[in-house]
Parts: sequence; structure tokens; C-alpha cells
Amino acid sequence: MRLIGTSLFFACSFFVLAFGFHQGADHEEQVIAMATLGGVRDVGCNENSVEIDELARFAVDEHNKKENALLEFVRVVKAKEQVVSGTLHHLTLEAVDAGKKKLFEAKVWVKSWLNHRELREFTHVGDGEPTGFTSSDLGAKRDGHEPGWRAVPVHDPVVQDAANHALKSIQGRSNSLATYELLEIQHAKAEVIEESAKFDLLLKVRRGGKEEKYKVEVHRNLEGNFLLNQMHQEQ
Repeated sequence: MRLIGTSLFFACSFFVLAFGFHQGADHEEQVIAMATLGGVRDVGCNENSVEIDELARFAVDEHNKKENALLEFVRVVKAKEQVVSGTLHHLTLEAVDAGKKKLFEAKVWVKSWLNHRELREFTHVGDGEPTGFTSSDLGAKRDGHEPGWRAVPVHDPVVQDAANHALKSIQGRSNSLATYELLEIQHAKAEVIEESAKFDLLLKVRRGGKEEKYKVEVHRNLEGNFLLNQMHQEQ
């Protein structure tokens, strides 16, 4: 009886050691699967927004390469993350597919110490908001669009460029020696008229240790040149 018990003990010990030392892709899959049981936290809209946008664009680009698709990234709708041998980012994003906005869920695994990131999942989950302006529309192409202001994603690259131009213009017109820093685009609208695009933006900026808000109107022509047309500071 004692001999049988000893044999069972060594057999169980060998199984545990063999399982514990299992390495490779299967192990990584197990780590991710186990992590999905908990540890997911929401990422605020403005928390690491540049990094989150970059990861979302990476996800779209990787999906386009793998599926020979032509999705155009629009914005991040929701972001979550969890720690799992690195960070697994859960992204709900909006992208334009054949002229229609659609929602997708993507999972991007990041190991920052290895400078490694990998698209784990990319799934279509529904339709986005009705298509208004894409990046090409904001570049002053008005084909198929009625006149009038439309809300546009604050993360759109052209909107970002318009905001950065406005900030530089505000800095140039200011008598302050403090540098202006763009904290957030709180609201964005755009209108295409004739051969130019207009942007109505509400910017939250920091000047020195003080936070301020500016309402600006920026014009852009077909050549891509921006002009700050109107500006006033919100109280």
C-alpha cells in the first residue's frame, strides 16, 4: 500500500512539474484566456488618448493587411485594458467600410519591454453613426454632401491638425511667455463650403499652470493650408 502511495505521489509531482514548465504559444493562449476572467478596467476618454488611438490605428492596419481590406479608422468609442504578461487592450472602434461607418471590437496585446504588439482579435459588432465626414471630406471635398455644420470625431487627424494650427496661432497672438499646451478637443463640427472646409472647435488648453478654453473657427483650403478665422476665450 505504501509503495502504491509513493508511486502516485511521484506521478502527480511529475504531472505538475511538466504542466508548470510548459512554454510557447499554447501557454500564452492560456495566460490570455485566464486573464479574461477578471482584471479588466475602463480607460477614460482622455486617458492616454494618443496611445489608445495609435493602438486602434494599428489594429485597423493589421486587419487590412490580413484580410486585404480597406477600412478607414475614424475614432475610438470605448477602451478597456487588463494586465496579462503585458497589457491586453480591449478596443471598441469605429471605421469606415465602403462608405459606411461600422463598429469593431479589437484586442491588442502589448509587451512594452519587448517593443512588441500583436492584434489578437478583430470583430465586426454593428453599425456606427451615419457617415458624415471622413478625412477626405474634411480635406474640402464636398461631393454628395449637403451644406451645414456636422459633428465630427475629435480624434480625426484633420480635426487634430486644425486644432494644432489654432493653438499655434493663439500662441503667436499672445503676449504671454508661457507655452500653450493642447489638453483636449472638447467639441468639433465641420462644414464644407465651395472649395474649403470650416471647423468649429472648443479647445481646452494649458498656459503655464492655468487651464483655459477657447472657441475657434479654422478654415482649410484644398491645398491643406489652415487659417484661424475666429477665436474667443470661454469664461
